[in-house]
Amino acid sequence: MSRIGRLPVAVPKGVTVKISADNVVTVKGPLGELSQKFTGDIAVKEENGEIIVTRKNDDGQNPALHGLYRALIFNMVKGVTAGYEKVLVIAGVGYKAAKQGNKIVLNIGYSHPVEFEEPKGVTFNINAPTEISVKGISKELVGQTAADIKAARPVEPYHNYGIRYKGEKVVKKEGKTAGKK
Repeated sequence: MSRIGRLPVAVPKGVTVKISADNVVTVKGPLGELSQKFTGDIAVKEENGEIIVTRKNDDGQNPALHGLYRALIFNMVKGVTAGYEKVLVIAGVGYKAAKQGNKIVLNIGYSHPVEFEEPKGVTFNINAPTEISVKGISKELVGQTAADIKAARPVEPYHNYGIRYKGEKVVKKEGKTAGKK
């Protein structure tokens, strides 16, 4: 049995969970609403303020999906109560970010500014000219949006210029040295 899958997901106060007959789980909380459809071999039920995920058999992908679906439900419950945030740091001479309406404009060393529009369910905040905060209730959407922004200027290993997650360690490479003749 899956170690993650057998753990129940606690439903905090203020959060409602609705499980439909066709295995669509909808979680509604103070920050918003998320829903996810699950396959028929995985059963989801709510008992005593907890969500329990079980599988009908051990065939094929069911053991792996058991843990996955439990983790997705846990992420949905956490998202509608606390939300998710990724902070990106921009490093480089003259590199900066600015917010214009519902998009951010990045000056990151190209001949043109790079613009990113807020997807539905995600908000951008500029904490400092070199720090971008990506917030939302969907862990998947926040992570993908932050990864897309980071991919606009990957960290260069010789000077460490580029966009990285806050707290991410980037190993700096040593440059060329003048050798003996």
